[in-house]
Amino acid sequence: MAAVPSTSETRRIARSGNRDADIDGEGGGHTLGRRTGPWYSSGMDSLPTTYDLPGTAEAGEAHGLAPDLSRKEAGAYFTPDAVAATLVRWAVRDRDDRLLDPSCGDGSFVAVHARSVGVERDAASAGLARARAPAGEIHVADFFAWAERTSERFHCAAGNPPFIRYQRFSGDTRERALKACRALGAEFSGLASSWAPFLVATAGLLRPGGRMAFVVPAEIGHAPYAAPLLEFAVSSFAIVHLVAIREKLFPDLSEDCWLLYAEGYGERTNEIRLTVLDRFAPSEEPPHTFERIDVNDWRGAWRRRLRPFLMTPAAREAYRRVADADGSLRLGEIASVGIGYVSGANGFFHLRPSQARHLGIPDALLHPTVRNGRALTGAVLSRADVDRWLEEDLPVLLLRLARTEALPPAVVAYLDGEAGREARTAYKCRVRSPWYVVPDVQVPDYLLSYMSGRRPNLVRNDARCTATNSVHCVRLRRPDLHSRLEAWGSPFVDLSCEIEGHPLGGGLLKLEPREATQVILNAPGRERPGEEDMFREAVATMRRWRHRVD
Repeated sequence: MAAVPSTSETRRIARSGNRDADIDGEGGGHTLGRRTGPWYSSGMDSLPTTYDLPGTAEAGEAHGLAPDLSRKEAGAYFTPDAVAATLVRWAVRDRDDRLLDPSCGDGSFVAVHARSVGVERDAASAGLARARAPAGEIHVADFFAWAERTSERFHCAAGNPPFIRYQRFSGDTRERALKACRALGAEFSGLASSWAPFLVATAGLLRPGGRMAFVVPAEIGHAPYAAPLLEFAVSSFAIVHLVAIREKLFPDLSEDCWLLYAEGYGERTNEIRLTVLDRFAPSEEPPHTFERIDVNDWRGAWRRRLRPFLMTPAAREAYRRVADADGSLRLGEIASVGIGYVSGANGFFHLRPSQARHLGIPDALLHPTVRNGRALTGAVLSRADVDRWLEEDLPVLLLRLARTEALPPAVVAYLDGEAGREARTAYKCRVRSPWYVVPDVQVPDYLLSYMSGRRPNLVRNDARCTATNSVHCVRLRRPDLHSRLEAWGSPFVDLSCEIEGHPLGGGLLKLEPREATQVILNAPGRERPGEEDMFREAVATMRRWRHRVD
């Protein structure tokens, strides 16, 4: 899709929730691919430019009554023409097919096929869509409200739904979206981003046998909130085909994107087709080469994740054999994993040694802390490491106060000083009592980085430091379990981290506490000759897919 401020200058921007990016390209209006003809690029009949249902709120939204969101907040980033043309030309099978784009943006999807209907919340973008697709119908509306009212059913749908994180996907729009999905049998969690309900609600507007083709975030391959969408898809379509693309469709955005093709609405399937490609190329139809993933295997062995299928079948088979062998355990079976404390005012509660001496804060009320994963550089965090931080006068001393103890005069003076008066206004400080007691301070057995470049670091906490929520705190269930963690850093465990964690952007791997508990610690001696190298190569493959360059 290409948003066209002018014919000669085109901004092509991906829909993503991360950051804005401009991708220079040619002006709009060109056609791509072999399949050409007047019904792909020129108007038909005398369809109205705008077709508004009577008695709706669309006119109000068109006049700015909708919330005034930034482009990032609204997920309003637009798609290159080549991608839009590829999806639409597969979805449309006949010149008379009616195509729906539920979030049409600047109109690059609806511009490819004349008999199109687009829904767009932003009036300015809808104006661009009308200019690009004069034969189509463009509704300025909240899609979910519009979907409740329309009685039309469509032959096909295509588009690039807005990628709005759950924190901003809220209010009446969210309630309408989740209600529509529940009516169709899809139950999303409170963490669902906007794009997944968009696809389910769109499918509900298809005719029997209908088709849809969409750009989707690569999160469809790993995010728990996306699993209900795939469950809905396999229970509602005869064919579900995902195309994973390693090179970014939108290079300047951190969000990776895949393509989703589904056809035969009203039927069901027992498999998910997956094609793995290095890069996107315009085409008339989905790739003919794909792996058939049994839905029960996806649900069971791989816990409703598709990312493991980016590596070779041989690597997957070897991984599952070792993972299922006697003696292999998940980290959560031998340890608890949780986040560290949240101070609410880091600059106030974390003191430099020189600052603490100047204020007269007693040493007994100061506890050395790990403030981020950069401090976790070796296998062991020792007292010598802490001494080095103190010699460098780093702000690594947590002011650790208890609710019941009497406070020394020096502490009272610090709390009541200018810095303390400002700190107590911070949200986390404001909502706890007393405001100066930092909760959930613990001294774990191990510390685990949760945003990592090469691999997550698991570090034995011999220095007895506490930690902020920038790292994970790992506490063994029994003291005699230390030896089970010796497998950490092996090619197998590295691969398990890649499988259980997820890409964050910028080449990083993120390992949430829930994901960390699922990392498998292999029993010694279970690998066959050559499998360690196979696991090492599989790790390299997974790192390439999150754009990590070692």
